[in-house]
Amino acid sequence: DSPASATQVAGITGMCHRDLSRAYGCSSFLFGGYSLNLCMSFLCFFLQDCPPEAGDFRAQQCSAHNDVKHHGQFYEWLPVSNDPDNPCSLKCQAKGTALVVELAPKVLDGTRCYTESLDMCISGLCQIVGCDHQLGSTIKEDNCGVCNGDGSTCRLVRGQYKSQLSATKLDDTVVAIPYGSRHIRLVLKGPDHLYLETKSLQGAKGENSLSSTGTFLVDNSSVDFQKFPDKEILRMAGPLTADFIIKIRNLGAADSAVQFIFYQPIIHRWRETDFFPCSATCGGGYQLTSAECYDLRSNRVVADQYCHYYPENIKPKPKLQECNLDPCPASDGYKQIMPYDLYHPLPRWEATPWTACSSSCGGGIQSRAVSCVEEDIQGHVTSVEEWKCMYTPKMPIAQPCNIFDCPKWLAQEWSPCTVTCGHGLRYRVVLCIDHRGMHTGGCSPKTKPHIKEECIIPTPCYKPKEKLPVEAKLPWFKQAQELEEGAAVSEEPSFIPEAWSACTVTCGVGTQVRIVRCQVLLSFSQSVADLPVDECEGPKPASQRACYAGPCSGEIPEFSPDETEGLFGGLQDFDELYDWEYEGFTKCSESCGGGVQEAVVSCLNKQTREPADENLCVTSRRPPQLLKSCNLDPCPARWEIGKWSPCSLTCGVGLQTRDVFCSHLLSREMNETVILADELCRQPKPSTVQACNRFNCAPAWYPAQWQPCSRTCGGGVQKREVLCKQRMADGSFLELPETFCSASKPASQQACKKDDCPSEWLLLDWTECSTSCGEGTQTRSAICRKVLKTGISTAVNSTLCPPLPFSSSIRPCMLATCARPGRPSTKHSPHIAAARKVYIQTRRQRKLHFVVGGFAYLLPKTAVVLRCPARRVRKPLITWEKDGQHLISSTHVTVGPFGYLKIHRLKPSDAGVYTCSAGPAREHFVIKLIGGNRKLVARPLSPRSEEEALAGRKAGPKEALQTHKHQNGIFSNGSKAEKRGLAASPGSRYDDLVSRLLEQGGWRGELLASWEAPDSAERNATSEEDSGAEQALLHLPFTVVTEQRRLDDILRNLSQQPEELRDLYSKHLVAQLAQEIFRSHLEHQDTLLKPSERRTPPVAVSPHKHVSGFSSSLRTSSAGDAGGGSRRPHRKPTILRKISAAQQLSASEVVTHLGQTVALASGTLSVLLHCEAVGHPRPTISWARNGEEVQFSDRILLQSDDSLQILAPVEADVGFYTCNATNALGSDSVSIAVTLAGKPLVKTSRMTMINMEKPAVTVDIGSTIKTVQGVNVTINCQVAGVPEAEVTWFRNKSKLGSPHHLHEGSLLLTNVSASDQGVYSCRAANVHGELTESTQLLILDPPQVPTQLEDIRALLAATGPNLPSVLTSPLGTQLVLDPGNSAVLGCPIKGHPVPNITWFHGGQPIVTATGLTYHILAAGQILHVANLSSGSQGEFSCLAQNEAGVLMQKASLVIQDYWWSVDRLATCSASCGNRGVQQPRLRCLLNSTEVNPAHCAGKVRPAVQPVACNRRDCPSRWMVTSWSACTRSCGGGVQTRRVTCQKLKASGISTPVSNDMCTQLAKRPVDTQACNQQLCVEWAFSSWGQCSGPCIGPHLAVQHRQVFCQTRDGIALQSEQCSALPRPVSTQNCWSEACSVHWRVSLWTLCTATCGNYGFQSRRVECVHARTNKAVPEHLCSWGPRPANWQRCNITPCENMECRDTTRYCEKVKQLKLCQLSQFKSRCCGTCGKA
Repeated sequence: DSPASATQVAGITGMCHRDLSRAYGCSSFLFGGYSLNLCMSFLCFFLQDCPPEAGDFRAQQCSAHNDVKHHGQFYEWLPVSNDPDNPCSLKCQAKGTALVVELAPKVLDGTRCYTESLDMCISGLCQIVGCDHQLGSTIKEDNCGVCNGDGSTCRLVRGQYKSQLSATKLDDTVVAIPYGSRHIRLVLKGPDHLYLETKSLQGAKGENSLSSTGTFLVDNSSVDFQKFPDKEILRMAGPLTADFIIKIRNLGAADSAVQFIFYQPIIHRWRETDFFPCSATCGGGYQLTSAECYDLRSNRVVADQYCHYYPENIKPKPKLQECNLDPCPASDGYKQIMPYDLYHPLPRWEATPWTACSSSCGGGIQSRAVSCVEEDIQGHVTSVEEWKCMYTPKMPIAQPCNIFDCPKWLAQEWSPCTVTCGHGLRYRVVLCIDHRGMHTGGCSPKTKPHIKEECIIPTPCYKPKEKLPVEAKLPWFKQAQELEEGAAVSEEPSFIPEAWSACTVTCGVGTQVRIVRCQVLLSFSQSVADLPVDECEGPKPASQRACYAGPCSGEIPEFSPDETEGLFGGLQDFDELYDWEYEGFTKCSESCGGGVQEAVVSCLNKQTREPADENLCVTSRRPPQLLKSCNLDPCPARWEIGKWSPCSLTCGVGLQTRDVFCSHLLSREMNETVILADELCRQPKPSTVQACNRFNCAPAWYPAQWQPCSRTCGGGVQKREVLCKQRMADGSFLELPETFCSASKPASQQACKKDDCPSEWLLLDWTECSTSCGEGTQTRSAICRKVLKTGISTAVNSTLCPPLPFSSSIRPCMLATCARPGRPSTKHSPHIAAARKVYIQTRRQRKLHFVVGGFAYLLPKTAVVLRCPARRVRKPLITWEKDGQHLISSTHVTVGPFGYLKIHRLKPSDAGVYTCSAGPAREHFVIKLIGGNRKLVARPLSPRSEEEALAGRKAGPKEALQTHKHQNGIFSNGSKAEKRGLAASPGSRYDDLVSRLLEQGGWRGELLASWEAPDSAERNATSEEDSGAEQALLHLPFTVVTEQRRLDDILRNLSQQPEELRDLYSKHLVAQLAQEIFRSHLEHQDTLLKPSERRTPPVAVSPHKHVSGFSSSLRTSSAGDAGGGSRRPHRKPTILRKISAAQQLSASEVVTHLGQTVALASGTLSVLLHCEAVGHPRPTISWARNGEEVQFSDRILLQSDDSLQILAPVEADVGFYTCNATNALGSDSVSIAVTLAGKPLVKTSRMTMINMEKPAVTVDIGSTIKTVQGVNVTINCQVAGVPEAEVTWFRNKSKLGSPHHLHEGSLLLTNVSASDQGVYSCRAANVHGELTESTQLLILDPPQVPTQLEDIRALLAATGPNLPSVLTSPLGTQLVLDPGNSAVLGCPIKGHPVPNITWFHGGQPIVTATGLTYHILAAGQILHVANLSSGSQGEFSCLAQNEAGVLMQKASLVIQDYWWSVDRLATCSASCGNRGVQQPRLRCLLNSTEVNPAHCAGKVRPAVQPVACNRRDCPSRWMVTSWSACTRSCGGGVQTRRVTCQKLKASGISTPVSNDMCTQLAKRPVDTQACNQQLCVEWAFSSWGQCSGPCIGPHLAVQHRQVFCQTRDGIALQSEQCSALPRPVSTQNCWSEACSVHWRVSLWTLCTATCGNYGFQSRRVECVHARTNKAVPEHLCSWGPRPANWQRCNITPCENMECRDTTRYCEKVKQLKLCQLSQFKSRCCGTCGKA
């Protein structure tokens, strides 16, 4: 409301300072008439630090009063911060005084309350600001500096250092505090001194001695240091910007101690990775994350052990999610849409059963394999990588077992001696006692103590002395027997049966039982002890038997004499009581394909109708066997599975395969089986491959391939890498240290090439020159040596080495020339007289002589003699080199002793640079060869290519020309780089000129005409021109010779020409050179011939008045072309560009040649433009101005020499005049500019060029270019003006920079793209004015399919959200629909300009289609077709076209209809008998393709009737019944079946026939087989152990016993073999005195406060024994919840009116003088009030 309010708003919203940078949301409220307090609830501050230059906001407010007098005086005011009473008043202190004044009651809004706090003043009140820079927020930083953090990103480091300094070690490190640490505090007590060393992250080191108390800035970290006489305190708030090393310096005799504490950042943290790839590509899989250890300082991933270093770091568990839930497409082409509703279990750990314990007692180990497995939708379980299961802990793979003590023999007391005098015997009982004190088995018989020994009674006997000790009489005799006799109890454990019980029945057959115990006699106590059954040896007597109690209810017993010994001996079987009867049939022997059932015959009690023992029925009365056929339906197709093959690997991960095929049993009697296609078996196909031996291999050595031998002979060494690797269970290899491989390491090095080397010369170093100046010699020694197979080098006889050339052991040398008295020595240095000439051989000669210094282009097979005319040197000291290699004589090259070199019959390898050396003087000679068609031969890369090069001479002219163009750069169309490269080679600099000379008409024709009759330029050729080449060659020299400087002049002249004119100029310069060469040759001939023999008069050339001599010769040549007839070669037209400038003959007449610029002046009366062209046939000349044909008039004339003359030129005549020369082979054109008073002129064109396929296009400025991408575009801007106009290029009115390719006014745009599109302007400017012309470049993009289809798909979805849709494609797509449906078709397209889209149906435009309802949307990209019928199906196509091209895309709509089809009959269900039928096959078809029958569910199903088949008698066959029950349930029994020969009639009746009829057809099946071969096993268990387990309740603990699997004979087995039997429990609860415990609690203490929220009370909680009432360990009470030992109390609000203490510690508060603090003052009101 007030101006102050506006100031406050400005303070918040308008000023930038350290406390508040911007505030939003309140200005509208403040200025809208609301107070600030009302607005506070709407404030939403966004705070950020101000820049450093903003300064202190409170200081700015104080300094604002500097120009206001205070008590009549000016002061410079400084801020007073951190006022505890009123932090939001503006208190300032006058600088240099103690005067403190409150200059304003409130600071500006946004000023910080305290310097070390974010809290800020708003409307004079201190408002809290959290570390999240939110007003009103109470969020604080944790000790790690993280806002609202939990302290987990750093760790508290606390420690103490005691000085260990000595006289030799004056400094020591206290602690290293790493970068980023916070809240550091060190206190040193003692005489020593602290100092700092720092090291930044960049490696920069620093040091601070901390010499005085104060606050320092060390490496951008604030350090507060306080120094006292007996201690030093160092504080750093942090975070540290470098590593700080705190050091101590020894300054006193006494030891010092340093205590330190700081928070160290955890720089290595776990970081969760992204999800791994999905485990399946379709059908539902899963993917997991992992965790990696990340270094926060270096921002990189490091080894896991760095993160394990910090206990605070908890590695995150892997996360797991499902992925790729789309169903997989079916293999038969029909894609069944199936929601992902099947349960797909996660990977899980799966363990094998524990192995048997390694020891039966005394502590052993048992192990198991734990692997990560995955179960697919079909329930198949496969092993996968372990990381997939790491989201749960892995189960242990080993555990201890049988940790109880092994049983021991325990001997009882000895019995009394068996005699009362002399020698006797005594006995004792020896028991095997286990760890529970029970008498069990398991002790070793070998260690059993003896149970009988002799004893001597010292009392003498008064009767004859017995030789043997007296055996005990009864009862001791009975006890002492070691072998059981009868069933009496003895001292050896034995089975003692009790008496049989009474018979279980009073008549008939019953059973009797008795108890059989294992017992032993304890002789000393005369008592009998029961033992476990396994302590007794031998068979256990029967404990059950049958008994007969006589006949029941008046039965008359009938005795059979031969059955008196049996169980029913003496009993009679009564006919009327028991008899045989049929009781149904057995189960069919086969489930399909035809089986047999046998009638069951039983012995029944006629009265009770209950089954009786078969022995009670008379065997002779048993009815005959009765069989019948059953289950005659053919068997369905089923999988036949073969055996697994052996594993391909013994470890790692191998593979096993097996055969699995679908088969169908046609006839069991004929054993006919047919193999079918896999689709006909309904069950899922069993897998044909599986992983095996999937466990890690033991580490082993893996050697690599041997490397090549280090030598070719003489004993070398070859090496290989041998690594210790372990093949892992996933098939990968893990490289290990060598110590892991226990086997001896294979050799990594071996000897090789153990053959002697051939003898060879070893050349030693050259000696020094034999003279100190002038000519001398050098020599060197050679040793014939041989390297033996052992690698040792040995000297051998010199005759074993090849002959050594003389030059290899001696050579001349030349030092500085010796000085003569009175003469400077430099004049006497050697000199070679070189000839700087170029030689070209034109005709064959046997031998040619040359002098060094020149270039020779020679024909092959010519002998060459090369002389080196050296002076002031001895001729034998001259040496020769070829291409830098020293030359010695050979059969092909002779090095002469007097400075000459002879090459016999040149070949391509002789080409090169030959150098002759005479002391320091050196001269070169270059030899090149002329090949076929007089082209230069490229120097071969190898001797093999010499023949190829010579063969090139026989090649045709076309091939030879291509060879030449490849080799030569200046005259060919090669690149600049090629030209530079050739020019750079000094030996090749004349190659191109020489090639031109050799090309010059084949040394005949028009050149000869010009040499022999040069004055015939304007006339017909003489008759001598008609003579052939052979005639012309007679007048050629054998070798053409010219000076090198003449060729250098030509090359220099050419290099100064524009690049596009060089080719033309070179031809004419070469023609001139040829004239000169042959003119000098003819003149030389003239001096040799008589005058009468001369063929032609001397040549005279008279130049035209206005034409140079050079052009005259070209005119001559051109005229010769015209008159030469058909024998001269045809040539395209070429217009001759002139080098000379325009000639101003007078002030009014200008004559110029093409390529120049004419500036019209006010007095110009005539302009003559010359145009000269050569070519054959002679070209026709025409003229054009600015691209349009010149209209001749009385002012614009065409002269007889094709020149153009303009009389009285006017401004309309200004422009570019183009001379066009045309003949049948092509055309040429050159322009000349005519400007007005020198103003700029630009050659323009108004054409439009459309380019679709050329790689490069060139246009004049002013044109419009439409081109595809990737083309090189050249825009010519030919300008003229006097002075020459300067060209500047612009693109879209912006000046083009240097990176663009600008060349002579042309702009080259390479590889243009859409970004190059625009308007390119060329501005020509000079002092007379400027002119700008423009060309528009449009980039055409032909229609094509876009790579991103999201836009078109979004259009489809928007057009018909629920309609079927399809995108067209160049190859065509298909959409299958039901009749009456609608469909949306999309035509994805892109291009520039935007293509027009036309739709077609069946090849005809869609607008002409009848009976089709459609809509075209989105500029043709979408076609919506409604109410589809069979007439509207077919191919729809969209044609997209623009200027750049066309693109046709197609899609087919197919109206699908399903119907039933009755196909061929299926296979007959039986091969014979009366059951055979054939079922017609019913198929559901879609467009003649079989599909799932569910699609035809709504269609009428045709009625099908089975057809009878194979109704005939079957051949005789064996019929078998089902196997009988096994005679034993385990331990090996026997089962039987009946086998008969039967014949099945066509009527269906099966009749028995003779066995012989079946034996002829098949082998008789077996009727007996073994069964239940497995061992008879049972669970056995030991006695319960002591009740000593953990407490699980009051008085309750756990006790254990051993449960093990064994045979009935007591042999121990693996537990898995008893898994089919219910396993007895091995643990149970038991009563334990030790668990008689409970929690005991004391009374609560007094509450620490009488009211308020701070009171608490505690009590003592302990675990005590119920009987002794003494405290015991608390874990014994852990079965019950532990009572609380602390609680809040007196939580009631304190009465404000009553001033009383609410805590017991108020006296302490008063002593510590804490009553001033408000929080203590309120709680200790009573005590503090009295203070």
